[in-house]
Amino acid sequence: MNKSKYLQVAIDAALQAQEVIMKHFAGEITYETKSDLSPVTIADKQAEEIIIKTIKESFPDHGFLGEESGEESNNSEYQWIIDPIDGTKNFSRHIPLFATQIALLKDGEIIIGVSNAPALNELIYAEKGFGAYINNNRLEVSDIKTLDKSYFCFGGLKYFQKYNLVDQLFNLVHKTLGHRGIGDFWCYHLLSQGKIDIMIEAESKIWDFAALKVIVEEAGGKVTDVQGNEINKNSTSVVATNLHLHEQVLDSLA
Repeated sequence: MNKSKYLQVAIDAALQAQEVIMKHFAGEITYETKSDLSPVTIADKQAEEIIIKTIKESFPDHGFLGEESGEESNNSEYQWIIDPIDGTKNFSRHIPLFATQIALLKDGEIIIGVSNAPALNELIYAEKGFGAYINNNRLEVSDIKTLDKSYFCFGGLKYFQKYNLVDQLFNLVHKTLGHRGIGDFWCYHLLSQGKIDIMIEAESKIWDFAALKVIVEEAGGKVTDVQGNEINKNSTSVVATNLHLHEQVLDSLA
């Protein structure tokens, strides 16, 4: 894949952040609790600063939306969306399921996605129209076409309860062959590699899934919200599938 400057800068920024993230991961990790009760570590803050600094060196006029630093629009047609550590709870307990997420929007459309999971040695990236790759190898979703042969991952159970989706969730659990409540970026990594077939999050934020959306779609999958609407900056839920199963999953959630 011939990487555009946008994609190469995003990859470079993720790898720059990796150095500080893994340095903290190797030592004692403490965290603060934010107003939404989610944890944040010094590694989150330092990594986001490094990512923004690296991108600004090439694109000083672009806008930014970071989980830790907030929004800086600059009235640009381009905006970078950043989650320095997706899976901070895992990170803080030395569980290796965490990743840096970097996405680029052009006029509101996600065109670049990078998801770097350094403790798993998985660097996944995609550019709209050019495919998705892991460690430079092309990715493709599964060819499973029926729910009874599918593997299914889902995010936090309390959010399914919050939106009265528990019955629908268990409906899918009984219809599918395998099901695990892992959550976060890793299920999207598995989906884009064809290792699972469905991922659902009843509540999430744009920086958690922007990069993963374009990755899954460029691997041949489909991503909407739980109502089947197109994903945008205001989306708060995700249904990601291998495409073949998408309508069946949405029907099961209705």
